[in-house]
Amino acid sequence: MSYKISFTSLGCAKNQVNCEQMMALVQAAGHEIVPAPAGADVAVVNTCGFLASACEEAIGHVLELAELKRAGTLQKILVTGCMAQRYQADVLEELPEIDGILGTGSYGDIVQAVAGLMEEGLRPCRLGNIHTAPQNGPRILSTPPWYAYLRIAEGCDNHCAYCVIPSLRGKYRSRPMGELLDEAAELSSAGVKELLVIAQDITRYGTDLNGEHQLAALLRELAKLDFHWIRLHYLYPDEITEELIDTIAAEPKILPYLDIPIQHCNDGILKAMNRRDTKESIRALFRTLRQRIPGLVLRTSLIAGLPGEGEAEFEELCAFLREQKIERAGVFPFSPEEGTRAARMEHADSEEAARRAELAVDVQSDIIDAYNESVLGEEREILCEGFDSQAQMFYGRSYAESPEIDGRIYFTAEEEPEPGGFVTVRFTGVMDGELTGERV
Repeated sequence: MSYKISFTSLGCAKNQVNCEQMMALVQAAGHEIVPAPAGADVAVVNTCGFLASACEEAIGHVLELAELKRAGTLQKILVTGCMAQRYQADVLEELPEIDGILGTGSYGDIVQAVAGLMEEGLRPCRLGNIHTAPQNGPRILSTPPWYAYLRIAEGCDNHCAYCVIPSLRGKYRSRPMGELLDEAAELSSAGVKELLVIAQDITRYGTDLNGEHQLAALLRELAKLDFHWIRLHYLYPDEITEELIDTIAAEPKILPYLDIPIQHCNDGILKAMNRRDTKESIRALFRTLRQRIPGLVLRTSLIAGLPGEGEAEFEELCAFLREQKIERAGVFPFSPEEGTRAARMEHADSEEAARRAELAVDVQSDIIDAYNESVLGEEREILCEGFDSQAQMFYGRSYAESPEIDGRIYFTAEEEPEPGGFVTVRFTGVMDGELTGERV
């Protein structure tokens, strides 16, 4: 039988790719994908489980869907992804509203799970093998038609002390380069202009296949395809090779925008968190990157309140931010996640961690303001994404803004630009922390 199925994906872009693959599987099986859960037979919620707060968001979403079930406009709720994998049977016990779960090793079982729910009266609990689950397969893109994600690997071997991802996604597994190039060619043929190369750690790509870093070679092949921009997310500092830097600097399609999560700069904290960097190695890397990649914009993520962080270590982090002038930074309070080594270490309480995170955000805001002021008068290529009726301006992104993360650039234009097209914009001002300009 054919059923109406809605999908909601929470969390990261890697999760979104899994959701796109599930959508393709159910459509190939003859089911109809509907845009909203009201009126659907099955609502699929693809969850994040990285932090307790992400699980709380997912539970809130499930409870909203439960209201639709009670009202008779939705029949079943199927929870997939990281929260299902992390808490497994507990999810079914504590949330009777949920009709079944698929873990991160069982995305490919979506069609069987729907049949079990709707035809066999089952409450499926499929968890699969997180270390061997297939990564490839057709997708139905859920992004705007001008950009798409290419996930080049699954899992993580870094085992940072505060992180649960290896237990949710398994060991690091690179996808074969030929398979990636075939998928990228399909995306290019579909009209994708901006390709976002993603994994939990893209710099390690290939090392599990033959012991050699292969990201630079992959990027050179991707650059031969008809993409306008190629953007990179996440590069771990200690795995960035000379060959990779040379490739980024030499290839115009690879954007000078690098997302390098450092989490902290204090040597003692980095060592305790099983990070392989030091403050000086990070400083030297950033200096090298800025020297060799013109116009580089750096993005990073930081955690305030990590075990071992007192006021002196926190001030060291803020001073490092001011020194390095990192253009983009996400700052998060430490969350002691169940099952991690960091959760068992002495750390600041949640209120203090949140206070420090807010202070670091204030420091970063000053850096962003200074950066925005420094580029006024520049002309940049902008990928137009639409028109904002409230601002009465068009909006888009330059190479310095990644989708869903870094905000927008607003601009005026005498002739209406096509969404998904590129225009040149001269920056003339700042509005609520975001650059504004005019098409030239």
